[in-house]
Amino acid sequence: MEEYLKETEIVDFLDQEVAQLAKNLANNAKDDEEIAKRCFEFVRDKIHHSGDYKDEVTTCKASEVLEYKTGWCYAKAILLAALLRANGIPTAFCYQRLSCNEYEDGVYCLHGLNAVYLKKYGWYKIDARGNKEGVDAQFEPPIEKLAFIPQANEYDIDELYADPLPEVIEALEKNSCYSDMVENFPDIKG
Repeated sequence: MEEYLKETEIVDFLDQEVAQLAKNLANNAKDDEEIAKRCFEFVRDKIHHSGDYKDEVTTCKASEVLEYKTGWCYAKAILLAALLRANGIPTAFCYQRLSCNEYEDGVYCLHGLNAVYLKKYGWYKIDARGNKEGVDAQFEPPIEKLAFIPQANEYDIDELYADPLPEVIEALEKNSCYSDMVENFPDIKG
């Protein structure tokens, strides 16, 4: 489980602001499930989804997502991982390959989310991308209520990753604004 608890340059939970928020969210919580729910709801509800808000900044590191209060699904997953790991809760990155027709017809891309290890349930997938019409992600273990259910030609990627995929980090670091990101979403074939 150690690899799912590590701090990295991207999952920078030792950053003063990230660490303080993680501590505040855990304050007086009765168990890991309550901490995880608080962290999930904070990221889902208090951090903009860059695509929904057409925010002109692309964040990557957890500390950047918190500073600017915005991030694509991948970046929001990074902040959520940082908050959970700072509280000693193992957290992985996971992905779906979905149609990006909302942004551009005929394009597929990765969608980033997390899996958290809860003592009572084991690995449990959560999606803090942010709710909107047609998207209703919730934290209701053991039932997974993710933002998207894969449709035709879409699928879940079953692996749990200790680090965000390199193509995700590359996209977040190279594409500085909304229009750049929409034209260069990370994707994998297979």
